[in-house]
Amino acid sequence: METNTTRQFELTDRLNSVLGHLKEKFVGKDDIIDLMGICLAGRENLFLLGPPGTAKSALVRELSKMLNGKTFEYLLTRFTEPNELFGPFDIRKLREGDLVTNTEGMLPEANLVFLDELLNANSAILNSLLMVLNEKVFRRGRENKALPVVMIAGASNHLPEDEALQALFDRFLIRVRCDYVDPALLNNVLEAGWKLERKEIAGQPKISAEDIFEIQRLIGTVDLNDIRPAYINLVEMLRNAGVQVSDRRAVKLQRLIAASALLCKRAAAIPSDMWVLRYIWDTEEQIEVIAGIVNNLIQPGAAAPQQHPRAFVTTAPDADEIYKEITTMAEQWEDASLPMGERTIIKDRLRYLNGRCEWITNEVQRRYVQEPIDALWQKILHSA
Repeated sequence: METNTTRQFELTDRLNSVLGHLKEKFVGKDDIIDLMGICLAGRENLFLLGPPGTAKSALVRELSKMLNGKTFEYLLTRFTEPNELFGPFDIRKLREGDLVTNTEGMLPEANLVFLDELLNANSAILNSLLMVLNEKVFRRGRENKALPVVMIAGASNHLPEDEALQALFDRFLIRVRCDYVDPALLNNVLEAGWKLERKEIAGQPKISAEDIFEIQRLIGTVDLNDIRPAYINLVEMLRNAGVQVSDRRAVKLQRLIAASALLCKRAAAIPSDMWVLRYIWDTEEQIEVIAGIVNNLIQPGAAAPQQHPRAFVTTAPDADEIYKEITTMAEQWEDASLPMGERTIIKDRLRYLNGRCEWITNEVQRRYVQEPIDALWQKILHSA
């Protein structure tokens, strides 16, 4: 038993080391990186939503460098054909009357799969992708092959608009926004990027696909009994709020709760492990609603030991903090001696805070913050 525990800790340390290395390279992306770790451990799919240039592809590529395994990456278009993902038919076998796919170097042989612009998928590949995403199985004609994939990540700059693509999106249990980094962290981003360019970030950790498979097999050993009543309550609260949590999704989410406990080296889940449910939204309008429900349920357990570092980190905007910052910026703008560079920084920061203000769910608080933002914009426009 002690040997098994030692092995488990060794594996989780290895995965946490990979995640820590990614955080060192990608400033301001801790939430995405932690979710990558959860999805790796739980063998679930991860969807990244964000505009171009927000490091969606770079994050997955950097992870692939630390994974001793095969990686498959593809940019989907409306004209992507099945052969481009799964491989062509083997001509030699075809002459013999057998329809066999030559999958060498293609998706069916990959341990890590990244599908960029996922929602450009067309009807020709849709059914094959649904099978891959849902069952981790490749089927084509009489071929039936279990996939050696540890995680599938998809990315897009928009959410699905038609029903067929909604089915594809639904196969990604966890969804996370990948935004531009807070301007206040831009200097850290530039420093990390320059170190990466100059290859100054040394000691890159490695983990094998077999190690991750072993972690995934350990998921079933985590005890969920103590948190199940709270979990049932949370699912009911989310459903009452209009969030579609099907029975299938509710069952699968248990694996991710267990993954949170496992990465914290615990044999049993605690209420704060349910933080992963913040990321099951279907629309951007649901993000703050779901976060509020989840946070209210897990906050009473804040003193629990060995909690996941993401458990009590909230990305929800604080209306009072934004108001104070806007007030300070307005006072700085009135200073006639303020250098042009500082004025540019204020403009950039104001744009960022204006975007954050849109995610304040309380309408009264949102108006309370929006008024000084609008007033400062007017001052800036009149001084131009």
